[in-house]
Amino acid sequence: MIEIISDKEKIEEYFDVLGTRGSVNSGPYYDTVKDIVEDIARHGDEALAKYTKKFDDPDFEISKMEVSRDEQKAAYDSLSEDVKRVLIRSKERVYSYHAHQKRETWEYEDEIGAKLGQKITPLKRVGVYVPGGKAAYPSSVLMNILPAKVAGVDEVTMVTPAVKGYINPLVLAAAYVCEVDHLYKVGGAQAIAALAYGTKTIAQVDKIVGPGNIFVALAKRQVYGLCGIDSIAGPSEVCVIADKTAHAKFVAADLLAQAEHDPMASSTLFITDLELAEEIKKELINFYNISPRQAILDSSLTKTSKIIVVKDLDEAVMYTNRLAPEHLEIATDNARDLVSKVRNAGAIFIGHYSAEAYGDYMAGPNHVLPTCGTARFFSPLGVDDFIKKTSLIEFSKETALKLCDDVDVFAKEEGLQMHALSARIRKED
Repeated sequence: MIEIISDKEKIEEYFDVLGTRGSVNSGPYYDTVKDIVEDIARHGDEALAKYTKKFDDPDFEISKMEVSRDEQKAAYDSLSEDVKRVLIRSKERVYSYHAHQKRETWEYEDEIGAKLGQKITPLKRVGVYVPGGKAAYPSSVLMNILPAKVAGVDEVTMVTPAVKGYINPLVLAAAYVCEVDHLYKVGGAQAIAALAYGTKTIAQVDKIVGPGNIFVALAKRQVYGLCGIDSIAGPSEVCVIADKTAHAKFVAADLLAQAEHDPMASSTLFITDLELAEEIKKELINFYNISPRQAILDSSLTKTSKIIVVKDLDEAVMYTNRLAPEHLEIATDNARDLVSKVRNAGAIFIGHYSAEAYGDYMAGPNHVLPTCGTARFFSPLGVDDFIKKTSLIEFSKETALKLCDDVDVFAKEEGLQMHALSARIRKED
């Protein structure tokens, strides 16, 4: 069960443990994934069918790999009206939020008459990986496809494993409401390789996004450079900063909500009040006793989660910035006052009622966030991940002459005589 600590040495030991969570320990998997990726690159659909039959569906056929729009609609129609309503509302909120991120091409003319700017171009094709098997994550469908749609991507291709041909209807319904362009019943490293290299059936994409297991992560790493990827995601995590005004049940539930994701998920509480920390632990145990995912919680709460009593909120923020968590909840009085002090976090949930669970489904901002400390330098998935930025430079002869001598000097200092000539020759025209 989760431990309450305050000793500096134990806190450092905890940070050491968390520091190893994000490493993609390939172990025996690297060579397997390498062989699969190379086989797909050489043999396309033939190899894709071979691995899909081996890992997911013995009866797999390439001709039946794509899930039609009608099949997606049938899955949507099979849902209860309440589930349909929630799915549509989530779509609308996620789309609306990301619409605010959309940027346009811009230009300006500077003081010497140079016309400069930036051209925004959506990617042509994007591949979205959605985990399958026993899990069903329609929220991942929305969070990965909708920003691409807002960006104006021409073609969004979704892949997801189908065990014995089965895909959860919720996942198909989510694909339907997002108006995905193609949906294929393939998963694993073979699906990533098919998206990256292209096959006779699956068109090559410019970028691959979406979470997956170790095989998917290693495949994304191997194809990076041939196409873009979003990131190599690690186990999920939440950090809560709390003072004496926090609600014990709220905090306990939020810590458990993250811990139930995965045996390596992390839930960290920085709290200024020892008595409240003990009350939160009691509530957490009460909720644990009614959880159907106790086997997962036994691991995540014991190995990669802690309640840490700090001297004040400044110390809590200091540790939080060092942790750079995927999700940060601020459960304090005047919570917004702390936001400006937080440098590193994927998403910040401000105040006692802003539970991270809202962010997973209905809030609007993307739930694909940097994990394992990468919030120090990564941002949430968004519209910018599905566009290219191209610089625009236009000089008249008069403008060129104003910079010609400067370029000539700079280039010669770098020993690049033809660069200097390229600028100088325009002066002779």
